[in-house]
This record gives sequence, structure tokens and C-alpha cells, in this order.
Amino acid sequence: MPAANAPAAPRIAAVILAGGLGRRMGGVDKGLVEYRKRPLIEWALVALAPQVDQLVISANRNLDTYAAYGHRVLPDTLPDFPGPLAGVLAALDAVQADWLLVAPCDTPHLPPDLAARLLNAAQQHQVPLAVAADEARSHHSCFLVRTDQRDSLTAFLARGERAVRHWQAGLASTTVMFDRACFANFNQPEDLRS
Repeated sequence: MPAANAPAAPRIAAVILAGGLGRRMGGVDKGLVEYRKRPLIEWALVALAPQVDQLVISANRNLDTYAAYGHRVLPDTLPDFPGPLAGVLAALDAVQADWLLVAPCDTPHLPPDLAARLLNAAQQHQVPLAVAADEARSHHSCFLVRTDQRDSLTAFLARGERAVRHWQAGLASTTVMFDRACFANFNQPEDLRS
């Protein structure tokens, strides 16, 4: 049993970003594109659901198809497809958690310890943001952010800004190194043949 006055474990929610236009994939809904006989959204759900207390899906098309997976589906609350941060904002508005884990739907090999390692690093460095990285680069679309950063994101988007890395640059943060293979990202039809 935990000690009587031990602090409660932080609650972590996750959002899978599946709300984009899929331009480089020919305009299809990337989350529903099949990879090794399973839609990409299923790979992300299997990887992330065991790691978090709550999971939501950011989507702007095929809402009923996504809802059939048993998780709340959140369309963007901002007009004109302003990018992945609109999905992050919708999730920050909807979840009941201390932290939000963010990952795109087109990264099927996410690590099973993504949430735990990002949280550990954020707490250790006492920062509100931890971003996944490998030896080659940072993966700005795979990150953990404290949910009290909602106002920062709202203000950023209200200025017409959209780039994830630019918003992240305004927050105190740390990066966490993972194996590069965990972040194989499928943006074009030929990527699915691996």
C-alpha cells in the first residue's frame, strides 16, 4: 500500500492525431490507411492505450469509424484545418489529466515506454514539456505536455501561428532519446511498403 500522504501518481491522457488532410498521401484519411493489414490508427491505439489513463482521437473525417474503436473522438474546434496543434488544443479542452501525451496516427511503432520516459524526464527537469528524439533529430509531434499549458497554446494559435516546434520553443522543455525505428513515419503511399 502507498504511504498515507504519498502524492497521487500523475494522470496521463493521450491524443492520437488523425485530423490532418493527408495531402502527401493523396488526400486520404491517414489513420484509416492499412499497414500490414491493419489501419494505422489501430497500431497507435495498441501502443498508447496501455500507457495512459485516458485516450482520445483527434479526427475531422470518418468520425463514426474512429468512434467505433471505443474512444472519444474530437474534431478540431478551430476552422480551416490549422494543423496538429488544433487537435492538441481540442484534447487539452476535453481530457481530465495532469499531462497529455501526443502522437500522430502515422507512426505505427511507438515505444511501449513512451509516456513513462517522457514523464520521468519532465518531472526530473521540472519542465512542462518533454519531446521524443533519436540520434538524428527531435520528433516534435511525439511529446508530453502538462495540461496547464492550454492557455499558452490558445494564445499561440490566436496569433495565427501553427508550427508545433515553434510553440514548443516557447516552453521550458527537455528531450528524451529513443531508438530511431520507433518513429518511422508514414507520409506517402510508398512508405507503407516497408
